[in-house]
Amino acid sequence: MFIAGDRSLDFLNSIGTPVDTVVEWLADGEDLMAWLEQAELVSPAEAATIRANCFPGELDAVAAQARALREWFRAFVLAHLGHSLGPDSLPELEPLNRILERDDAYGAIMAGPIERTDRLTTSGLEWRTLRRWRTPDTLLLPIAHAIANFLTSEDLSRVKSCEKSPCTLFFLDRTRGHARRWCSMTLCGNRAKQTLYRARLKRQKRSAHRNRKTKV
Repeated sequence: MFIAGDRSLDFLNSIGTPVDTVVEWLADGEDLMAWLEQAELVSPAEAATIRANCFPGELDAVAAQARALREWFRAFVLAHLGHSLGPDSLPELEPLNRILERDDAYGAIMAGPIERTDRLTTSGLEWRTLRRWRTPDTLLLPIAHAIANFLTSEDLSRVKSCEKSPCTLFFLDRTRGHARRWCSMTLCGNRAKQTLYRARLKRQKRSAHRNRKTKV
């Protein structure tokens, strides 16, 4: 469910009720690995290396930590939903900072896409941040980085939860006038419009029935 407009909110949406039943996308370690790959927070090569160097049960334990981080982040977002963050929120961010302190990242120049325009050709090199995946719990780091980047670059006043009950998905509203109401037009938006259409038809039928009775 990568529809939130930001990876940190997509992480919140890794559990949700998009239709009628709660769906947990991080139930175990393999779920977590699959989500990280789909979110492009871990490359397939990195994921293969991590899987090969884990003892049985280690990834499941990290998935449990990821779920705990998710619920901490959910509580933080709900507490500040609709408001801009300020320095006074720093004490609440201490759990996130403790995870970020574990990072063992480094930068490297690597081959990248070569782009050509009429007047310019890039070098085909790019600067990347890489990470030494020393222990399985470092899988929390790309998630923590996504959350930290979100909290320092976006405005929580633009975060909304879907208006279509029972959907619980969050999204970042970047529309003009902040008019977005649903997590997805193809999911909840269409269902909401269908519900309104059926309700309008019922009202019209009741009104027509009352008018016929009045004429009689």
